[in-house]
Amino acid sequence: MNPIVVIPARMASTRLPGKPLAMIGDRPMILHVMDRARSADIGPVIVAVADAELARVVEAAGGTAVMTDPTLPSGSDRVWQALRDVDPQARHDVVVNLQGDLPGLDPRNLAAALLPLADPGVDIGTLVAPMTDPEESGRESVVKTACAFSDEAAETIARALYFSRASVPWGQGPLWHHVGIYAYRRQALAHFVGLAESALERREKLEQLRALEAGLTIGCCRIAAAPFGVDTPDDLERARRLLAGAR
Repeated sequence: MNPIVVIPARMASTRLPGKPLAMIGDRPMILHVMDRARSADIGPVIVAVADAELARVVEAAGGTAVMTDPTLPSGSDRVWQALRDVDPQARHDVVVNLQGDLPGLDPRNLAAALLPLADPGVDIGTLVAPMTDPEESGRESVVKTACAFSDEAAETIARALYFSRASVPWGQGPLWHHVGIYAYRRQALAHFVGLAESALERREKLEQLRALEAGLTIGCCRIAAAPFGVDTPDDLERARRLLAGAR
């Protein structure tokens, strides 16, 4: 595999406008994420931006920014456009889509997202973490993955059967928190972004269901804990507390 990491970012966040440039310590959030991605050392890192202001910040910090169409409907579309712009020769056969709102990411998680792709039958790799807070299961903002590991005590690979905002699967046993980091085979991403929005995707508001409905296989690697994301002002304050002084 020859991976590349692409971080889609735009200023027009619904719940937290200007989120990528929100300051955490002395650095904007997007630079914290970029630093974590670089530390993973799995391949080059680019930031797919929709705003010139964001591009200037990334480039001033020594990063690579690629301007994308601000009217694109999703981060996945932004990743695909940026990938084609920076790698038209298709040298990179795997692209890791890393959300720009995970400033507390453990860099090792990026390498973990690649592990499911060791199976040639897997089109997309992603991450899940066990839920330890019972309240999470009823929270619609926490996406759950229906999957089962052969050895619950080890970080093994399992196939994703469904994703939901509801608590799935039913019955006794662990629940898995989906971590929205994706490692796509290049041809799988090309296929995915060419598909129309699917019925279950529309219903659950989860674009990964489009992939499952189209017959793409998603493999999950278990990690110990889900990194926290920043979606609201309260999340941002939490990030500032947890990452005080981080660079």
